[in-house]
Amino acid sequence: MKRVAILGSSGSIGVTTLRVIKQYPREFKLEALAVNKNIESLKRQAAEFKPGKIAVGDEETGKKIKKIGARDIHYGIEGLNRIASDKDVDIVVIGLSGSVALHPLLSAIRAGKHIALANKEALVMAGSIIMAELKKSKARLIPVDSEQSAIFQCLEGKEQDELKRLYLTASGGALYDVALKDFKYLKKKDILNHPRWKMGQKITVDSATLMNKGLEVIEAGWLFDVEVRNIEVLIHRQAIIHSMVEFVDASVLAQLGVTDMSLPIQYALTYPRRLSNPKNHLNFFSIESLTFDKVDNKKFPCLDFAYRAARDAGTAPAVMNAVNEEAVSAFLDQRIGFTLIPDIIEKIMSKHKTLKNPNLPAILEADTWARRQARELITRLDS
Repeated sequence: MKRVAILGSSGSIGVTTLRVIKQYPREFKLEALAVNKNIESLKRQAAEFKPGKIAVGDEETGKKIKKIGARDIHYGIEGLNRIASDKDVDIVVIGLSGSVALHPLLSAIRAGKHIALANKEALVMAGSIIMAELKKSKARLIPVDSEQSAIFQCLEGKEQDELKRLYLTASGGALYDVALKDFKYLKKKDILNHPRWKMGQKITVDSATLMNKGLEVIEAGWLFDVEVRNIEVLIHRQAIIHSMVEFVDASVLAQLGVTDMSLPIQYALTYPRRLSNPKNHLNFFSIESLTFDKVDNKKFPCLDFAYRAARDAGTAPAVMNAVNEEAVSAFLDQRIGFTLIPDIIEKIMSKHKTLKNPNLPAILEADTWARRQARELITRLDS
C-alpha cells in the first residue's frame, strides 16, 4: 500500500485525487494533506481520511484545526517542504496552483519521491534547475495534466531520436466562439464558465487567455526534452484527444479519453501499472466528429508570449509567469478587466532584461521584480 501526500487538497486536483484513493483502498492510504486557508474543506477531508500530518498556510490558520486528530501540523512553505519530503510518504501529489509549488517540488525531488505533478508554473519558472535535480535524484516525476500525461503515455518505450513533434490540444476555453471585439464586455462569470473541464479559477482564466497552453508548451519542453519550435498547439473542441506525438517515420500516436481528471491522476499514482477502472469509458458512438483548428493569435496573444519567453529562456519564463499570476489575481478580484491581462504581461515582459543561465536565487529575484512591476502597473490602472 502506497502512502500519499496531497499538496493542495482543497482544489480540483486534490479533491479528485481523494476520490481515486477512495476508489482503491487496498492500493493507497492518505498520509498527509496540505491547504492554504480552506479550513472547512480540510476538516471534512481529515474526518473522512484521517491523515497523520497536515500543513496549512500559517500558524493562525493552524489554531483552527487543533482538534481534527492529526499527529503533526506544519505551517507555510516550510510545512509544504516537510510534507513533500516526509519519510512516511511514498507519493507526493502536487496540486498547488502557481509558483508556490516550486520549493515543495524541489523538496520532493531531493527526497527521492514518486511525484504526481499537476502544477505547470514550477517547471516554467525553473525548468533547468528542476530537471538537473531530477537527474541527481531517485525521484520519479509523472505528469498529471491531461495533455502532458497523454504525451508521457505516447512516448513510453520510445527512443528520444525517434521523436519529431509534439501536438498539445486545447479545448479553446470559454472564449473560442466569442468575437475579439466583445472581449471587453466579458465578466468574471463568463470567463469561469469553461465548456469542458471543471477546474480552479486561476487555471480557468488561463484557459480563456490560452496562457495555460503556453505554460504547457514550456513545461512539455522540459519534461520531454523537446525544442519549443517542435511543439504545436491545436484547438480541439471535443477534448477527446488529449495530445499527440509525431515520430520521424510520420506515424502519429494519440491518447484519447473522457474529460475526467481522475484518469491521468490514477495513472500518475499507479505508474507503471494500470489498474482496472469500471468508470469513465469512452463511448466512440457518441462522438460525432473530431476537429482541429489553428489558434487565432490576435484573440489569444498569451500563447505567443509563452513561445517568446521559451525562446528567450533564462529568467524570461519566470517573469512572464509571475506577471500572469498577478494579472489574473487582479482580474479575479475584479480590479482590472479581462482584456488588460495580456496588455500587462506584454508591458512587463518588454521591460525585463533576461538573464541567461540563472541560478535559483536569480530566478526568485526575477519573479519578485516582475510581481512588483505588475502590482504597480495594476494599481495605476485601477486608480
